[in-house]
Amino acid sequence: MNLVRTAMLLALMTALFMGVGYLIGGTGGMMIAFVVAAGMNLFSYWNSDKMVLKMYNAVEVDARSAPKYYQMVADLAANANLPMPRVYVIRNAQPNAFATGRNPQNAAVAASTGLLESLGEEEIAAVMAHELAHIEHRDTLTMTITATLAGAISMLGNFAFFFGGNRNNNPLGFIGVLVAMLVAPLAAMVVQMTISRTREYAADRRGAEICGHPLWLASALKKIAAGAGHIVNEEAERNPATAHMFIINPLNGRRMDSLFSTHPATENRIAALHAMVSEFTTASDPRPEPRREKPAQPGPWGRDGAGRKGPWS
Repeated sequence: MNLVRTAMLLALMTALFMGVGYLIGGTGGMMIAFVVAAGMNLFSYWNSDKMVLKMYNAVEVDARSAPKYYQMVADLAANANLPMPRVYVIRNAQPNAFATGRNPQNAAVAASTGLLESLGEEEIAAVMAHELAHIEHRDTLTMTITATLAGAISMLGNFAFFFGGNRNNNPLGFIGVLVAMLVAPLAAMVVQMTISRTREYAADRRGAEICGHPLWLASALKKIAAGAGHIVNEEAERNPATAHMFIINPLNGRRMDSLFSTHPATENRIAALHAMVSEFTTASDPRPEPRREKPAQPGPWGRDGAGRKGPWS
């Protein structure tokens, strides 16, 4: 099913790419766009994860540079019976995280400094478990290819502004240029909506199973949503086609719209996690909720709970 979904996504992106090429340069432009799109599809399969990590200036960490954070991911991966992914930190004040990679054997997880500094250990563990769930479900291939190709379509739309006015090649003249320019931002929205919102619910559920505590993730989602609402993620604003990759929509409130949202409502996700609590309640562990947070507890990145220094310093 994932293979079919990915193939359909690639076909849609290729068609959009070719359509914009036709509006810019007619039949010749469409054929050039087809060749470029075919190359992008192949390139994206092998390299889209690297491109997304580079977009966000992600820094890879290991057991020496971030021992507690790295070990946390290792323990969760073992619990999920997954290969150990590469582990990254993003220098960004907005609390958020994402996973990427074409398959579980070539996957990576990334957490922002804002997330590592503002959430407790249990909440961070739940977030990383959610990202590992995406890897297990192989959502990451679709997400990373989507981000890369949608970004390429947006760039082609911008290209139309400068070079699409040649009436000899453009079948619709200036109107075609305007249509091409409008398609670019709308394409990012379409792509984001193409990725089913239900994948977030599935990843929430599996993430709760991996870490063993649904309310850890519920608490984390509440804090991340609050942070994303008032802390601007400049890289995400410049690359809106990548918004669907994050655990919470990273785009600032001024660009959010429930109709075009890439994620389910956070309140609904939290409610679903609360509904799971009874499934995790056992005689030996009657209280699955997170332990009460203590100030300035050591964080998983090897520093104090306020996160004043990270593994990159």
